[in-house]
Order: sequence, then structure tokens, then C-alpha cells
Amino acid sequence: MIKNILFDLDGTLLPMDQDYFVKLYIYSLHEAFPSYHKDVKELAEVIMKGTYLMVNNDGSKTNERVFYDFFKDIHGDNIDKLIKNYEEYYNHQFAKAKEAINPSQYANLLIKELKKKGYNLILATNPLFPRVATLNRIKWAGLDPNDFTLITTYENSSYCKPNLKYYEEIISKLNLNKDECIMVGNDTREDYIITKLGIPCIILKDCLINKDNLELDFTTLKDLYEASKNYPYIK
Repeated sequence: MIKNILFDLDGTLLPMDQDYFVKLYIYSLHEAFPSYHKDVKELAEVIMKGTYLMVNNDGSKTNERVFYDFFKDIHGDNIDKLIKNYEEYYNHQFAKAKEAINPSQYANLLIKELKKKGYNLILATNPLFPRVATLNRIKWAGLDPNDFTLITTYENSSYCKPNLKYYEEIISKLNLNKDECIMVGNDTREDYIITKLGIPCIILKDCLINKDNLELDFTTLKDLYEASKNYPYIK
């Protein structure tokens, strides 16, 4: 019986234009810190490099430490001040990226329906952002962070999607039974890969990313909410 539901965030519970979001994010970063990098292109290259290193993290340290060490190589002794400035950025200027999102009422309705029925909900969003940035995106989606047993961020994760060890880390941390889990996402490469662990995955087509052109039975956030009304209560 399914008791644990893992949810992706960006493009799943938070519908968005992913490419436009990244563009707005990079531009707002450069606008906030114009002296840190000579231009937007250089900043984009730095962010991409840091992201690459986190995605390829071998699990020996957190994604936060991977990113911190990388930035320290670039900014030297100014790194601690820079990190504090970034935290301030995520609480303010980061909101400019909201232009790329299209929040859906069905995200909140779905989560509330599942919580009411006793399901254990995990926010399995790719942990490339700090907690402060992830909490803001959760709020943009109209959701309550307290509805999730675990929210993966770069502070508490040592792997990233599509590495299967990312999902294994969640399962181990929460001591979950894989036979009682299901994943909901929008990316056939990053989310659907969990099926290799024997965990089924529902892929939403609202903001579908299907780089491998997999032929699956896709659904929508609205239809998933409607289906959840018939889900059993967890005793």
C-alpha cells in the first residue's frame, strides 16, 4: 500500500517555464551583485559550473560544501560575506524570477487532500538551491513547507537528480519502505529514473520535460488532484 509520496517542485507542484526561470534568475543575480562578475555571461558560466559539480557530487560532502568550495576558489576570503549576501538576495531580489511561474490551485488542493488522508509527503526537489530559496519557491506554489516531512536542499543532500543515490539517500534518511512509495514529477530523465529502484512514478504533462521521448501515460496536476479524492485513507 502506498503511504509515502515524493513530489518534485519546479514544473510539478510549481508550474513554470524552466528556461525563462533560469534566465530571470541569472539576470537578477547579476543585477544584485554587479561587481562579482564582469557580465551576465560570466556569471551564467560560474553558476553552470557550480551546478555541474553538485550534480556530479560523489556523496563525500553535501552539495552546499561542493558549491562553497567551488566559490571559495573563485572569491577567496570574501566567500563568507558573499554567502550572506546571497541569502539576502534569495529573500528579496530572487522574487523577480516569479515572472516565469504559473501557480496552480490544484497543487495546494492536492497536498491538502493527501495530508488529510494521512500520506507522508516528501518534497524531492533537486537540491541545487539553499533552503531559503527552496522555501520561497514552495510559498510561490501556494504551499506550506510544514506539510512535508523532508524538503531536499543543498544543505541536507549529498547527491542530485538524476543520480539514483539521491533517491536512495531520501529512503535511507526517512527509513522508508520502497514498496510503500511513489514519485510525482515532470521530468522523464530526473524523476522517472526512480522506477529503477522499483518505485512507480507519475509524470505530469503540464510542464513536461521529456528529452528521451519516452512513451508514457502522462497526466495533469488537475487530474491527479481529482484522482486523489478516491485514494484510500492511511490508517
